[in-house]
Amino acid sequence: MKLVLASHNPGKLVELQALMAPLGVQLIAQGELGVVEPEEPFHTFVENALLKARHASRATGLPALADDAGLCVAAFGGEPGVQTATYATRFGYEKGDANNVRALLEQMQGVQDRRAAMVSTLVAVRTPQDPEPLIAVGRVGGEITQAPRGSGGFGFDPVMFLPEFGKTFAELPTEVKNAHSHRGRAVRQMLALMQEYWL
Repeated sequence: MKLVLASHNPGKLVELQALMAPLGVQLIAQGELGVVEPEEPFHTFVENALLKARHASRATGLPALADDAGLCVAAFGGEPGVQTATYATRFGYEKGDANNVRALLEQMQGVQDRRAAMVSTLVAVRTPQDPEPLIAVGRVGGEITQAPRGSGGFGFDPVMFLPEFGKTFAELPTEVKNAHSHRGRAVRQMLALMQEYWL
């Protein structure tokens, strides 16, 4: 089955391709098909993911999969949340993973409550008008470290510490990260939904 991935994030594409390969799902990045990213006006992951999936499906005529994911920091009332990708720009930095990490660590100086969660919400639609989108949510709780650790992954992986492993996401081998990450959990739910309802 071919699905257009409603994302321009290369790290997300690689991760999702690896996770979905066992089901024979082939993901094609929307950028390869000339699809531009839509504005994301909503405040929840599920609303933005649904909008992105419908947009990609409408533009390509293919079924679409969208992932809206982010970091939710307890001390910040769940922020940056849906604004995770552009977090650094709020503090005068250019958009980018390294600047996001830098801005977060600066904002968390002196903050005792370091609890945070990585959340991934996947939405799949057969058509832009699909009345029954498939929705899967994966969540992993942990803590924000005082400094980046590890060189793997992308996004906030170097500062997302998982107590059960004693490591950050960026310190874990890829197969371990994919098995236990927020996106890995969401993908397993999504694959089960696709098998039940689409295949």
